[in-house]
Amino acid sequence: MATLLKKPLKLALVQLATGSDKTANLSRARSRVLEAAQKGASLIVLPECFNSPYGCQYFPKYAETLLPSPPSKEISPSFHALSDLAKEAKAYLLGGSIPEYETSSDKYFNTSLMFNPNGELIATHRKVHLFDIDIPGKITFKESDILSPGNKVTIVDLPEYGKIGIAICYDIRFPELAMIAARKQCFLLLYPGAFNLTTGALHWSLQARARAMDNQLYVGLCSPARDMEASYNAWGHSMVVDPNAAVMTEAGESEEVVYADLDGNKIEEIRKGIPLTGQRRFDVYPDVSEGKVKFGE
Repeated sequence: MATLLKKPLKLALVQLATGSDKTANLSRARSRVLEAAQKGASLIVLPECFNSPYGCQYFPKYAETLLPSPPSKEISPSFHALSDLAKEAKAYLLGGSIPEYETSSDKYFNTSLMFNPNGELIATHRKVHLFDIDIPGKITFKESDILSPGNKVTIVDLPEYGKIGIAICYDIRFPELAMIAARKQCFLLLYPGAFNLTTGALHWSLQARARAMDNQLYVGLCSPARDMEASYNAWGHSMVVDPNAAVMTEAGESEEVVYADLDGNKIEEIRKGIPLTGQRRFDVYPDVSEGKVKFGE
């Protein structure tokens, strides 16, 4: 059995409290990321819309242009803040997500940026599945009023460790993305996400554990901190789940950083005991990871 995770890795999820001041949000993120790095984290994750409030009314105001890459510091202060921070922390940094404006198409996206310890951009993921829901008496939200969807599966190789899959929030409800990442030898799935008080209570932990159980790998969900004064109330409860679907660490509702030590031996142990990989019947049903999978926009 191939070792998916080449050596142990300390993962940190920064459950950040964000407000209306982008500069303050970036400064707060820097402080928390450096705190995580000082505690030994080599992969650090920020939440969805970490540089702004979450909501359709905010996306255009806070959006930054990322293409052509690299953008100037004036056009995308968040890009440069993340790049500099990854280099300062000497860690892999997944910058949650930020609102992106693409001038060539006149479209907005919900976009995640990942940087290596040298501050180099190594992956970009635009949210593929937009959060359009209507639960009577609870919540109605329609990201597609403003945002456009991304069009690819995002897998990134961290040379010292192995491959990880990246997606955003509502993407987790579509197991195909996770299945493809698992079949492409990922050891970890990361989802910056801002579930709300309705969907969080229903499905946040369930989705994390389901994706881990189905694919027998690690899953990390990173939420903003809950702010009951904001127009959108995030669930919180950032968590890491192991390949056996056990919750390794879970935040509360407030700002905090949670950590988990990931070990490749755990993946091998679980897959040896319950050998799903070799028991799948692709003669009966198709392998979703084969065929027309898009890995580029």
